[in-house]
Amino acid sequence: MMTIGHALRAVSESGLDPDRAQARLDEVFFALSDPVRRQILEQLDGQALLVSELAASFDISLQAVSRHIQVLVRTGLIQQERTGRISRCSLDAGPMLEAAVWMNRYSKYWQQQFDILAATLADIDDRRLQKASARPAKKRPKQGLSRKK
Repeated sequence: MMTIGHALRAVSESGLDPDRAQARLDEVFFALSDPVRRQILEQLDGQALLVSELAASFDISLQAVSRHIQVLVRTGLIQQERTGRISRCSLDAGPMLEAAVWMNRYSKYWQQQFDILAATLADIDDRRLQKASARPAKKRPKQGLSRKK
């Protein structure tokens, strides 16, 4: 079993020239930009399905679904096995890992924003606690039976 660390090293040492790596990244982002293709990938998570099984959940023609599948196959996100007229598809998440590694470079910027948000929320909580402790306690009426005279 390959760990994430091994996979990240494999991606960084893949030997692709920088231009080809950029082109492959463009292909992956293009493939992922369409909601139908993303839903196809979700359906294939953990299972292999026939093209007809994939197409059943869409309100588009089998031919249109097949075109989406071909985009995913060319990108390497789907492996397709054909037996006669039957075509079975399975997910290959490797290209998505490459995209995730590329996006992870920018996580430091997101983390900075989350750190600022956390500090702001902590400051708001501190102010609320200070206001609550500075207020005099309200006198509560005594509970019990009161007699009317």
